Amino acid sequence: MLLLSARVQIPEQEIEFITMRSSGPGGQHVNKTDSAVQLRFDYVNSPSLPDSYKEALAKMKDNRVLESGWIMIRVESHRSQLMNKETAREALVSLLQLAGKPVKVRRPTQPSKNAKRKRTDSKTQRGKIKSGRGKIKI
Repeated sequence: MLLLSARVQIPEQEIEFITMRSSGPGGQHVNKTDSAVQLRFDYVNSPSLPDSYKEALAKMKDNRVLESGWIMIRVESHRSQLMNKETAREALVSLLQLAGKPVKVRRPTQPSKNAKRKRTDSKTQRGKIKSGRGKIKI
């Protein structure tokens, strides 16, 4: 059971794990064992995931969230399959928790008069410094 928040939980039956051989260096051990893990989660058809999470995931610009409604996470950072599975679960939880956070609405603001004055004063001061670097007129 993956715990996302106090009200949202995902059962292990909804998550698929596919094992495969890991790429990169590692000698003969890498060529014999399936240590890499690909986690697959169908978030669109998940009954335990609220609609707000599904909408946020659909809008998310993350290459692990596919347009087909699946989340694919591939982990091959550890040598053991068990550690890779745990890392993939943690990545899924963090991705779903990120989708569950409400989007903060930005209210446009304008700089204060004091901030504008400070900005122009610093620009004129900088201009005076630069003008002092020119040739000296006799």
